[in-house]
Amino acid sequence: MVLERIKEYIDYKGITIAAFEKSIGMSNASFGKSLKSGKGIGSDKLEKILKVYTDISSSWLLTGEGTMLKNDTPPPLEAAVQPIYQPYNPEKKVDNQIINLYDFEATAGLRSLLDNRHANIIDTIKIPNMPKCDGAIHIVGDSMYPRLKPGDIIFYKELPIDLQSILYGEMYLLSYSIDGDDYCVVKYIKRSDKGEPFITLASHNPAHEDTDIDFRCVNAIALIKGSYNQTTMS
Repeated sequence: MVLERIKEYIDYKGITIAAFEKSIGMSNASFGKSLKSGKGIGSDKLEKILKVYTDISSSWLLTGEGTMLKNDTPPPLEAAVQPIYQPYNPEKKVDNQIINLYDFEATAGLRSLLDNRHANIIDTIKIPNMPKCDGAIHIVGDSMYPRLKPGDIIFYKELPIDLQSILYGEMYLLSYSIDGDDYCVVKYIKRSDKGEPFITLASHNPAHEDTDIDFRCVNAIALIKGSYNQTTMS
């Protein structure tokens, strides 16, 4: 069935059904209901799937013949990620997951990137034995040097914008606005001497000074789970 092949593709991509539904304009939970009931899917939605997910083979999707991915689709890069977030109680790990690598400079900021996960994908990376991640981007700048170098790839997990969920001392990717200016940074978040709702954004590179901001200025945030130096990627 077409629906079962779509589910196979969703599992391969490592995305949620809800995110898939949103990406092709389906109402919430509608795909799951169709899958359970065995109902078909409209031709307009099939066209949207093929338009959004350009690596999927139309022949395989519609007939089941051939392979799931187009023959000209390169296999995902494989990376042994260096963990950054290492909680006291280890997280559940995924044996193998395919993570999208995004062209962050082509997006309208972190909020846009997190809300449009099917856009601006420049590659896919296969990472083994890591907790669930939502995406990956290249590091720009030297504020986290030498822990992270320009061009390194970081893997992140989106979080709710909630000060109570912040794990102080951990590394985050976050965006915020102050006086009409937008910022997107990778920093350690520490407790501010000003008290809540202020936080301190700290760099690994001692040449960069710490900055205090009001957490209420934050419009998107993600926890950095791991990194990889792409110059050694196979």
